[in-house]
Amino acid sequence: MSRFQFVHAADLHLGSPLTGLAGRDADLARRLAAAGRGAFEDLVSFAIEKAVAFVVIAGDIYDGDWADASIGLFFARQVARLDRAGIPVVMVRGNHDAESVITKSITLPQSVHVFSTTRASTHKLEAHRVAIHGRSFPNRAVEENLSLTYPPALPGWFNLGVLHTSCTGHAAHATYAPCSIPDLARRGYAYWALGHIHEYQELSRDPWIVFPGNLQGRSVRECGPRGAVLVSVEDGQVDAVEHVVFDRARFETASVDLAEVAAMPAALERVEAALRPLAGVAASRLVLVRVHLTGESAAHDRLCADRDELAAEVQAAAHRVHEEIWLERLKVETRRPREAVPASTVTLDPTALMAGLDRDPEFRERAKAALGEIVRKMPAGAAEEADLEGEFEALCAEAQALVLGRLSGRTC
Repeated sequence: MSRFQFVHAADLHLGSPLTGLAGRDADLARRLAAAGRGAFEDLVSFAIEKAVAFVVIAGDIYDGDWADASIGLFFARQVARLDRAGIPVVMVRGNHDAESVITKSITLPQSVHVFSTTRASTHKLEAHRVAIHGRSFPNRAVEENLSLTYPPALPGWFNLGVLHTSCTGHAAHATYAPCSIPDLARRGYAYWALGHIHEYQELSRDPWIVFPGNLQGRSVRECGPRGAVLVSVEDGQVDAVEHVVFDRARFETASVDLAEVAAMPAALERVEAALRPLAGVAASRLVLVRVHLTGESAAHDRLCADRDELAAEVQAAAHRVHEEIWLERLKVETRRPREAVPASTVTLDPTALMAGLDRDPEFRERAKAALGEIVRKMPAGAAEEADLEGEFEALCAEAQALVLGRLSGRTC
């Protein structure tokens, strides 16, 4: 009875710059960057411990061209560990590490096979009669359906396809090497090892068509567990597919309803309670959480009066839960109760003056122009992560609350 296992990974994005996070906390950004490397180290250790037959990596090993050789040396060092354990690596290039993107190279062990960019081909692993079919990206943007050019399945072999693709499409990812599930199924392979989509997905079980997701989340857009796939094969058929978590840092979101909360201490108590379930996750990894404060609250103006002070208090609440829970970003989305009108000793009511200002066409035009100028001056990664233009309405509401909170001068 023939039985073996292999690991399917993708989207390591080694060397990701994490520009947005670095702009706010350089030390935290360094720890997160180290988490990506650590996750791959753990995957290699896992593969050696399990004595898998081989490791497949379906593209985007690197996030882009190397600033120096350190990232290439890191990858070479890890695959050398696999080579010494007798575990070959088979991989394709994706859009981030396409042949035209990566201009530097480090010699890898002979047991590492990188598929050509010119045509789809077959790489055989004779020991387990495995035929692996694949093709790398020559350029960052590949618009053709590469799967249609893959070789037919070899009779009597376990056939596996490796492809970096958006497949049927995903809202959060660009469309590259598009294909359909029937396109893949028609090749006659037992398993398709896909890459590019950063979430674990089983598109089909007959045949198996799987996205393992990325190995390490890089922003709050990639929340939850991240890892790779352990595939068990028996007598030429896929027997089991297991998603194995390797991330060393985890992004999460927490929504805290402050309805009927009138004072800051009560608001922080609710924040702490909302973060408490993350203590178990933080026991084994760094946790970065985006906190959303919501609901109609009498404390709304006080919360918005000093955002830095509020963020510090929320961070302190997170550390009371666990020292490795860090505030990625605080979003105040509370609302002033409709019947609440800030007291004012002056004749003009600032609330009345500002009512509807955010809907004034002239104000909106000027505000969007100012916001666009800010975005243009931000580093690319920071601008994308912040998505200021996409949050225009929320920013207007925050600005109004900030002004009114400071004008009121009240404490809660």
